[in-house]
Amino acid sequence: MHFTTWNLLFTGMVSSILLLNLVQWNIYRERIYGLYAVYMLAWLVYFGLRLNGIYVYTSPSMQNFVRGTAPMLAYVIYFDFIDALVNLRSTIPFLLKLFRISRIIILAYVLLIGLLCFGHWNESIFNIAHTVIRLLIIALATYAIPKINQLEGTVPRYLALGSGLLLLGAIASMVMSIGEVYKLNPDSFLYSPLSYLEFGILGELICFTLLLGYRQRRGAIQSAIIEQELAREREQHHREQVEAELENEKLQQQMSAVQMKALRSQMNPHFLYNSLNAIRLFVLQNDSDNADKFLVKFSRLMRLILENSRQEWVTLASELEQLELYLELEQLRFDNKFDFSVETDATIPQESVSIPPMIIQPYIENSILHGIAHKPGRGHIHVSVRQNGAGLQCIVEDDGVGRQKASELKSRTVSSHKSVGLKVTEERLQLISQQTGKQSAVTIIDKASEENQPTGTIVAIQLPLMAVEV
Repeated sequence: MHFTTWNLLFTGMVSSILLLNLVQWNIYRERIYGLYAVYMLAWLVYFGLRLNGIYVYTSPSMQNFVRGTAPMLAYVIYFDFIDALVNLRSTIPFLLKLFRISRIIILAYVLLIGLLCFGHWNESIFNIAHTVIRLLIIALATYAIPKINQLEGTVPRYLALGSGLLLLGAIASMVMSIGEVYKLNPDSFLYSPLSYLEFGILGELICFTLLLGYRQRRGAIQSAIIEQELAREREQHHREQVEAELENEKLQQQMSAVQMKALRSQMNPHFLYNSLNAIRLFVLQNDSDNADKFLVKFSRLMRLILENSRQEWVTLASELEQLELYLELEQLRFDNKFDFSVETDATIPQESVSIPPMIIQPYIENSILHGIAHKPGRGHIHVSVRQNGAGLQCIVEDDGVGRQKASELKSRTVSSHKSVGLKVTEERLQLISQQTGKQSAVTIIDKASEENQPTGTIVAIQLPLMAVEV
């Protein structure tokens, strides 16, 4: 194979590696790929001018200038390439200093060659300068390659191997050029000094391409590891956040339960106080029969209250039984001032549905004390429980004097009755909403006749429909 053919093949291979590197540079946008591309471009210019299609169109001055300076400019880029790979400032600072001095010498050499090629040509000075600068580069490489090889890691190994191949190719080319070996067989590329420089460059480029590929793969692995660690940290943070939220929710539920117990403990003394006052009234009136009836019903009611006071939720059947006993007691206390009825939707399983204890009683008490008690005639209280969508609706309806009239009568008394039960129940309903996340509220409607006269009150209590816990 003639050198011309081999040189064309060589420039094609270098061009392919250059294109691959440009693609990588476009993807990763790292400085090291730019340096590598400029480095290869310098060698392409150096060997490209020797192609037949280009050689004939360049002047001898340009050919001599490129032949003398292109390799040296490639080495200037090469110094930065090595520094970018192994960070000479922290690994081999003395070598970095040598590179800086060599860069100045090379730039001075390029200026000299420019003056010789485009000013006053002197072949002997050109050859001497060219030989001296090549010996300087060889000496520098002979020192630098072992130093780089001593560094730990795969990257320095690839770098030292590639640089070593280039050094061997440069030495072989220089020796063959000085010895004029090419004259033995001018037609064979194996006898051309430049062929061995090209072999060294190809070996170096292959090593550097593998080096960059390894470096990129290692970077991708490190990025993947970092991403996994970040993902684990995010997952751990999310888990801790969820646990903190659950713990906070648990604390809120515990606080709500404590508040609920406190509220129930306020209601029981309030109810007991009213009941004991009724018994006291019967005793003062010497009404032993009603006092006896009242005590029997009162004891049954107390048993239910004591049983239910330990629980946050009781069965609907137990609560309705308690309400009926309470209404019977109030009938006795108010001398049958009213009658009552309790109605439950047949579709609601009373033993399977739960309800907060003592949640309806305060509104019944309010109807009796402020609605029925002030009515001239006999009153009626109707309690109904029915399903309302996904919830339970408890309605207390009376035909008393209405809220406006009751408020007027209340304002005339010296010691007005303060309804502790209603306030406590409203607070309980708010806590029930917080605990269950379902609607829990009370609505009061004033009834009126066609003449717009008050005819009573309707209280609608909305509760969540809860199943009894087994």
